[in-house]
Amino acid sequence: MQRVLTRELSSSSSSLLARLCSSRKLAQLAEAISPEQSNAVLPKMPPFDYAPPPYTGPRIEEILRKRSEFLSPSMFYFYKKPLNIVDGKMQYLFDEDGRRYLDAFGGIATVCCGHCHPDVIEAIINQTKRLQHSTVVYLNHAIADFAEALASKLPGDLKVVFFTNSGTEANELALMMARLYTGCHDVVSVRNAYHGNAAGTMGATAQSNWKFNIVQRCFCSDGEKYAKDVQEIIEFGTSGHVAAFISEAIQGVGGILELAPGYLPAAYKSIRKAGGLCIADEVQSGFARTGSHFWGFEAHGVVPDIVTMAKGIGNGLPIGAVVTTPEIAKVLTRRSYFNTFGGNPVCTAGGLAVLKVLEKERLQENALVVGSYLKGRLENLQEKHDIIGDVRGRGLMLGVELVTDRRSKAPAKAEILRVMDQMKEMGVLVGKGGFYGNVFRITPPLCFTKDDAGEKFLTHFCLRQTFLVDSMDLAISKL
Repeated sequence: MQRVLTRELSSSSSSLLARLCSSRKLAQLAEAISPEQSNAVLPKMPPFDYAPPPYTGPRIEEILRKRSEFLSPSMFYFYKKPLNIVDGKMQYLFDEDGRRYLDAFGGIATVCCGHCHPDVIEAIINQTKRLQHSTVVYLNHAIADFAEALASKLPGDLKVVFFTNSGTEANELALMMARLYTGCHDVVSVRNAYHGNAAGTMGATAQSNWKFNIVQRCFCSDGEKYAKDVQEIIEFGTSGHVAAFISEAIQGVGGILELAPGYLPAAYKSIRKAGGLCIADEVQSGFARTGSHFWGFEAHGVVPDIVTMAKGIGNGLPIGAVVTTPEIAKVLTRRSYFNTFGGNPVCTAGGLAVLKVLEKERLQENALVVGSYLKGRLENLQEKHDIIGDVRGRGLMLGVELVTDRRSKAPAKAEILRVMDQMKEMGVLVGKGGFYGNVFRITPPLCFTKDDAGEKFLTHFCLRQTFLVDSMDLAISKL
């Protein structure tokens, strides 16, 4: 299969292009391009010196059949024709036919160092060969080494680490610890937030799309009314005392929404006055993704009482963590707290390798430089297309909101699906989110370059157009 289409379209007809293309997908894409667009040049994917080995496993049709028969009916997939991803390398993914795609979603803001980064893979393999699992009832250096390294990245007295298996589990533990420590049950979260899909975290999640009809006891603050709303919720919706306030610095599932400047300091002040703890959910915005800071909350000048994390912490490994102060950590000694897989030696060895790669390859700086460049290109695109209602976020955690009308901000729910499909055919994979599903979520691996977004970091300065932005531009033009 031809992996990238770089040929200039002739003005005679798009069918000519179809005859020149060896790929059925590329031919279908050519047929979709109107004569008015036939002088355009399809975006050129940056070169990459890796080709995956041939794939001989089950094809899309067989996987879909098994998934339909044996997996949960709640599972969904992107695109009219779903992708069978079988290989990954750094910022690229490969399908069953060996076609390369630029991964601008990063496994939902999870892959930070890049797919199958050699240093991370080596650490995982070496640990697996020696000891795969032992539980924390025995000593092992891997969990202690990673906990020490992780604590060194956090401010103040945040230095006691509890390892979990996911972000949901980390947030569940953080909420339980806050309730035990304060003796209160009520939790305040931010409207449009997402904190997980278990019973406790679902209560703190403020989007009906992700909430089942179970017992919940949380109050949601409206960020648009700023921190005054937090104080009013405490005064009118609780006994005057709360267990915790939990928030993301940038809402990921909610559509890449940043908290307003000054909101977190004022909210933290109100919560602490009411006896509550402040929890920073860094599952998506942590681990250097925002570029300007290692943790999202740092941009707001606050120090939380508890920090939760997952996703980027393991570059795809099933690991999460809760970090808090020694005083708060003591609440779990009132009973026996145990997690069979939390702190697994393979996952913690991989996590430590992730931290080392982030520092060695200066990926936080790369996220800032490349992310700022990419955001600027997306803002230029907004000036060109009325359907782009907003471009927001920071670093390599960016959102592009599509609307049918900029004044009413009516969500372009159908249009975003069409653009996503067209971008996939051009070789770009992006995510989507927001309450109405009309916001592109751009959260690629932090090794993303300016050739993907123009140039390789601090190498030859950007002279070429952004592949991702050019693909989005062409896809939107075809609406």
